[in-house]
Amino acid sequence: MIKRISLLSLCLSLGLLGTTPAAKGQALLPYVPQLDTENLQKQGLALAEEAAQLARFQQYESALQRAQLATQLAPASADAWGLLGRLYLETDRIERSIEVLKKARRLDSENARILFALGSAYFRQNTYDKAVETLEAGLKVEPEVPGALFDLGNAYYMMGEYSQAIAKYEEAFAINDQFWPAINNIGLVKYEQADVEAALSKWRQSMSIEREAAEPQLAIAVALFAQGKKEQGLAMGESALRLDGRYANIEFLEENLWGDRLLADTKEFLNHPRMQEVIAKIDTSLDSEFP
Repeated sequence: MIKRISLLSLCLSLGLLGTTPAAKGQALLPYVPQLDTENLQKQGLALAEEAAQLARFQQYESALQRAQLATQLAPASADAWGLLGRLYLETDRIERSIEVLKKARRLDSENARILFALGSAYFRQNTYDKAVETLEAGLKVEPEVPGALFDLGNAYYMMGEYSQAIAKYEEAFAINDQFWPAINNIGLVKYEQADVEAALSKWRQSMSIEREAAEPQLAIAVALFAQGKKEQGLAMGESALRLDGRYANIEFLEENLWGDRLLADTKEFLNHPRMQEVIAKIDTSLDSEFP
């Protein structure tokens, strides 16, 4: 385990402990404690690395504590501030995340990871124009990052710029042909454009890459049901919700960028008695798992 600076050692380094009080009337030269700034910087960076390790195991609160201290010990480290900003984003402290990531950007304006994180934070804030500007700035530094291209596509999608969104999704998939969410989201765009057959084609392509992906499977089910192929749609819908019951929640679908047209068809689909029965079983299973 990486050693961390203790309160006691910090006090000693600041000269706050073990000093001898001067006699009254004694002439004194002002005492300026000599901080070992290089050592404090190293301690801060070590804490940042420990925080990053904890974040990989989703221990975000513990990671946050270390990252906060890391920025105090290494205030000039853009990476430390960037990590702290990403942790705030992971824990839904969006406004705080943006504040911290903007500070990190001022320290290192060409750090693509910081720019991508800030773009994601702006997206979560629903400030899509700023998300586009920041993500594009990051992609100028590192142009072949599928996740960033995907986020940029999502921002364009939410702005209603469908052709731009599709172009960015296609770029992401061209770099990583296993990145099925990019193809899935092209399907979302096509459905909102009322091109149902193109949407179905993209969702089927997504399933060919990841057969256990619930999202494209449910989207296909809804589209088939809306086309009148009710039995086929219901069977696929049951299978999708057994894979991931969260997709029975309309708010969760909105978070995953399902558009108005698809959501309207999904509400009708999920209200079918057969789907309501599946949803009830999922709810009962969750209740028994988390008493």
